[in-house]
Amino acid sequence: MTAANNSMAPLDKSAQVSVIGAGTMGAGIAQVAAAYGHPVILFDQNPEAIQRGLDHIKKGLQGQVKRGKMTEEALEALLSNITPATDIAALADCKLVIEAIIEDLGIKRGLLANLEATCSDDCILASNTSSISVTALGAEMKHPERLVGMHFFNPAPIMKLVEIVSGLATSETVAAQTHATASAWGKQAVFTKSTPGFIVNRVARPFYAESLRIEEEGGADIATLDQLIKGAGGFRMGPFELMDLIGHDVNYAVTCSVFDAYYQDPRFLPSLTQKALVECGRLGRKSGYGFYDYSEGAEKLAAKTFTGGNAPEAVQVVGDLGVANALVERIAAKEINVEKQASDSESYIKVGSARLCLTDGRFATEVAAAGNHNTAVFDLAIDYSSASSLAVAFADQCNEEAKQDVIGLFNALEINLSVIDDIPGLVVMRTVAMLANEASDAVNQGVCTAADADIAMRGGVNYPKGPLAWTDEVGVAKIFNCLSNLQQCYGEDRYRPSALIRRKFFAGATFHG
Repeated sequence: MTAANNSMAPLDKSAQVSVIGAGTMGAGIAQVAAAYGHPVILFDQNPEAIQRGLDHIKKGLQGQVKRGKMTEEALEALLSNITPATDIAALADCKLVIEAIIEDLGIKRGLLANLEATCSDDCILASNTSSISVTALGAEMKHPERLVGMHFFNPAPIMKLVEIVSGLATSETVAAQTHATASAWGKQAVFTKSTPGFIVNRVARPFYAESLRIEEEGGADIATLDQLIKGAGGFRMGPFELMDLIGHDVNYAVTCSVFDAYYQDPRFLPSLTQKALVECGRLGRKSGYGFYDYSEGAEKLAAKTFTGGNAPEAVQVVGDLGVANALVERIAAKEINVEKQASDSESYIKVGSARLCLTDGRFATEVAAAGNHNTAVFDLAIDYSSASSLAVAFADQCNEEAKQDVIGLFNALEINLSVIDDIPGLVVMRTVAMLANEASDAVNQGVCTAADADIAMRGGVNYPKGPLAWTDEVGVAKIFNCLSNLQQCYGEDRYRPSALIRRKFFAGATFHG
């Protein structure tokens, strides 16, 4: 099922909704449903937990009132829509029940059995599970077709995405109406099959994994990698900052879960570096130390950038640089003379004695061996016209004069240049290529559509672009070639191009349009 053929109407505002579990997530979901206008029952066996949940909702809403985003009247109206309950019999007339309790298969199954015995036959039973198979949850139900996953992201009132997860037995009608209801609540709802990690937790693994591997290979330090992912890639946080924020115990556990669920597929291989952090209790911000030290007075790590060289008076641009053409415009805007030379077989920028190419997933040293020894490769940027940072790697054969020519060019463009070790695919290019590869595999395996994969990654983890839309923009051929070259460089199945990317490449097709 796709959003395009979802023609079901959402639940009426008069329909009673219940959320089971009054923790941060459950309270947040109750707030979202109540804000739409549903009468909502917030259920928990512990009345103190319910009060904490209601207090949490009220505190967040009071903040909106102070910022002028909500009136006191609207606050009171929303809160009046939420009724506390500790007796499951109160849920008998609900049309939608969303459980947001502990991630334990046995406990959730027991709750679902109680709900089947309590609620009417037309009540949709939804699980906010982030990691448990919806198929497994419904295996012991009398009517598993009424069970659907409704995976919100924390904090539920703010994060836009909701993954609508279908198990093997889930009714298409149930999934469609749940999708329509989440959309009516102001969420970006996407359909996904119940597979390990659903969309977001599966596709996001390379965002962390590639930077971890680059750091482990000595390609660049963590502060530099974080700066490049943000300043060139346009991501809101770097991978090391984000892992510290999430908590290494949580992030590592998710990676291990996905790795095991896919029978140790090397694409999801956990990092020994992160394992060591968990083992020694350096869990990130919550423990005061992770990749970064958060203790008072701790020295703040800074990205390594290179200055020097001289601004060139002229450069030569050979061939079509494609997505990097905006870099040429940026050069011209600095009143550096740009001479263009047509070529169907190659594309590069000639600056001084150096030949500067967009990375294609090979070592710069390998590129240099086939031509100009003074070769440098530069990284992908989401927007070369405004990128504040960029990575460059030099071939081992490259001489110092050529290096200074390249450094001088990027300094003239006012770009924070990080010269990293000769790592295939550099930083942003290999990260985007691997995100696209995983999203493509999810589409190829019928987990979701290309459109929903992109919506999920933008709405669930705030990526600046959906990975498949980004692939179309960069060029399917460039992403396919990068992955193929990474696979050859490392000799590992981890970098195998998705069958769908390969098919799109040979068809000359894109993922959208």
